[in-house]
Amino acid sequence: MIVCSCNVLSDGQVRACLNPGPGCPRTPAQVYACLGCSPKCGRCARTIRGILDRALADTHAACTTTCGAACTLKELEEAAA
Repeated sequence: MIVCSCNVLSDGQVRACLNPGPGCPRTPAQVYACLGCSPKCGRCARTIRGILDRALADTHAACTTTCGAACTLKELEEAAA
């Protein structure tokens, strides 16, 4: 599904740049940069934020109790809230 008609970005392209780790985009602006473009009208920012939030929640949910104490995703998730 196209989430940004100005840059013709799909939800799949957005998800593809969300690799786990410290270099993972955390804002819509960082997603645009990752995909080599910039926001135009901004109407897609809310949708991209939703994709980011779901990906972050899914990744954090996959953390086991073993890595829970060292997991930086929880800190980032709390900071975003």
